[in-house]
Amino acid sequence: MPAEVNRRWLIASEPEGLVSASNFRWVDGPIPVPKDGQVLVRNLWLSLDPTQLLSMSSGSAGEATRDERVIPAQALGQVVESLHPRFERGEIVQGIFGWEDYTLTDGTGFLPMFRVSADVPPQLSLGVFGLTGMAAYFGVVAVGQPRTGETFLVSGAAGGVGSIAGQIARIHGLRVIGIAGGQEKCDWLLREAQFDAAIDHRSEDVGARLTTLCPEGIDIYFDNVGGPLLDEVLPRLRQRGRVVLCGGTSRYEAKDLPPGPKNYLSLVMVNGRMEGLLARDYADRFPEARAELSRWLESGQLRSKEDVVIGLENAPASLARLYTGANLGKQLLKIADPPISRAR
Repeated sequence: MPAEVNRRWLIASEPEGLVSASNFRWVDGPIPVPKDGQVLVRNLWLSLDPTQLLSMSSGSAGEATRDERVIPAQALGQVVESLHPRFERGEIVQGIFGWEDYTLTDGTGFLPMFRVSADVPPQLSLGVFGLTGMAAYFGVVAVGQPRTGETFLVSGAAGGVGSIAGQIARIHGLRVIGIAGGQEKCDWLLREAQFDAAIDHRSEDVGARLTTLCPEGIDIYFDNVGGPLLDEVLPRLRQRGRVVLCGGTSRYEAKDLPPGPKNYLSLVMVNGRMEGLLARDYADRFPEARAELSRWLESGQLRSKEDVVIGLENAPASLARLYTGANLGKQLLKIADPPISRAR
């Protein structure tokens, strides 16, 4: 193994408001050595997700700092050493690793480590075929239960999950409206993702636009934002309308959580349903989702969009992009190319 150090990002402090560079600490250390049942993974790509902020908040930051715990992340890497019976040197793997060059793991945890085919581009592996795509697929298909001709609204529509969820709804024959921040994002939703309409929450009155675009109401709302926007949507649900609660980017940075939705009783009046979504709960059906998503990608029905930043040193800035709305598509960070050549 080359004489290198293991560069790592640790949590320096709990964010107060917007996440900033001061919340992270950059350290260099030795490359860890695997023991029996462990593998050493060279991290190549990181997935940046809004929920990563939760691991730094509500008391977890202090624990992470004391334990010198690296910031966790869904990641793609290559096995460079293995003392594990199920994994071999040179294999490309995916799991929950971290903001560091090298991760030592036994392959278990929130997302058990698995092999990734050499034919799958890393952008797709962490995006459409990763937890991002799984959340979008099962949020629409299993929780939303779409029916042809319905009206589907998605917030955070130009982000990783939202952009895929809206396209899946369109493929299922729904009329799709996306809410995003900025003209560039709205243009992409209309031109590339082929949404029926897009609302720019930075320059438009969202409530007024919803009234114009959805005069008969909304059947499915795929919520990636929460907060006041959810209150705008609830009174506009049609009979037996469904709300898919996937994320709450408007609340992750709040020190004190605001009151819950004021209009939740609207669900009673329309026999509506609001249900939370965790993609991992559908792990046994991931092969089904990946097969469908792959088919749609190959046919051109589904467009994948990634926003890629280069360099581990840029991980904090990449995460911050999610909360300022700078990203268009799935936010990824590339650390390195595979150090070991793979035989095909």
